[in-house]
Amino acid sequence: MTDRPINGTGSRGDQSDGTAGSGGGAAGASRRGFLRAAGAVGLGTVAVGAAGVGEAAAAPADTSGEESGRAAGTTPPVRTGTGLDRLPHPLVIGHRGASGYRPEHTLGSYELALQLGADVIEQDLVPTKDGQLVVRHENNIAETTDVADHPEFAARKATKTIDGQSLTGWFTEDFTLAELRTLRAKERLPQQRQRNTLYDGRWPIPTFRDVVDFAERRSRTLGRDVWLYVETKHPSYFRSIGLPLEERLATELRRAGLAGRRGRAILQSFEPSSLQRLAQLVENPRVQLLGDAASRPYDFVLAGDTRKVADLVTPAGLKWIASFAHGIGPTTQLIAPVDATGKLQPPTTLVPDAHRAGLVLHPYTVRNENGFLPVDHRRGTDPAAYGDALSWSTYLYEQGVDGFFTDQSDTAVLARADFWASRGVH
Repeated sequence: MTDRPINGTGSRGDQSDGTAGSGGGAAGASRRGFLRAAGAVGLGTVAVGAAGVGEAAAAPADTSGEESGRAAGTTPPVRTGTGLDRLPHPLVIGHRGASGYRPEHTLGSYELALQLGADVIEQDLVPTKDGQLVVRHENNIAETTDVADHPEFAARKATKTIDGQSLTGWFTEDFTLAELRTLRAKERLPQQRQRNTLYDGRWPIPTFRDVVDFAERRSRTLGRDVWLYVETKHPSYFRSIGLPLEERLATELRRAGLAGRRGRAILQSFEPSSLQRLAQLVENPRVQLLGDAASRPYDFVLAGDTRKVADLVTPAGLKWIASFAHGIGPTTQLIAPVDATGKLQPPTTLVPDAHRAGLVLHPYTVRNENGFLPVDHRRGTDPAAYGDALSWSTYLYEQGVDGFFTDQSDTAVLARADFWASRGVH
């Protein structure tokens, strides 16, 4: 997922983009047992969202929640036959942790996301030269670490073509894990998030195993399962240079006891072939990420497949995705499109169409800042100032999404509590 403000161009942005699911009804209410555990009657406190999620994750399916959803006029959650069915609905996914408040993909970011009530925390995986999986938004670490301040690595700076784009910087595949451990993480969007720079240099780059071990510790101390949402980044590129991701990821999941349909790890990728490969290795739930409508998955480009994302969000395309995945992760503009000025347009039919195909929807990425919000939900003209992210979150819940990726989990938790209350769920 890349980061671009909403501007109505339909660009592949990882903040809030998408072409929308139209009137498929509001999102299904969570199971009654979860709401009691979460204390939804308290409505809107971060502590409520953070405290109660765990009991739901461990609880067996409760059909009374589905009846409650129908009685309230909402759509029951899609049942996937995987561990996803044990999670709260709609889901709050900590996008790279709590990256609205801490440098992304650090243990500090993940810790805060859990404190703020995230149900799941996300990792992007890239490999090192010696084949270890580390957690970074991209393999180019120029913007997310202090590598430029290390003269011993000055000669490692390079220009490479990654998924058809020429990029200059320092790349994880040119470093051993021991070398990467000498670096420190920093804020990737300092112009928008100047306060986050306070934490520059505080945390190292974690390996995937570090995050798995962290999640295990926090599961014990929180008294609930901490789930992971794991993306394979540029999988075709890494396979082409002899560092395939899927087999390494499957090995780590098995080692940690996270593999399987009931495993506490959701797998995601922009490349369908990566998910198809993973399906042959482990049975974890899988989610196909979708960029802007005019884009093509890079494995399609390599294979000469002319289909675009616009083709994949048709009923026929969704049926094809459902043959190897349990859900989709579209940009928000694929659900709630905006015009050239950034103003919301009528929602698309993606939500009901995906649900009819048996797919859950986890769009990306909801953020508090004006620059990442539709014009309808902005406050003032400063792109770095907070807009009305609560109303934007509520709008997405009302479209029927099954959860979304967010940089500010507390905002999503508050909006979800209000959404449940408005549906009479208690």
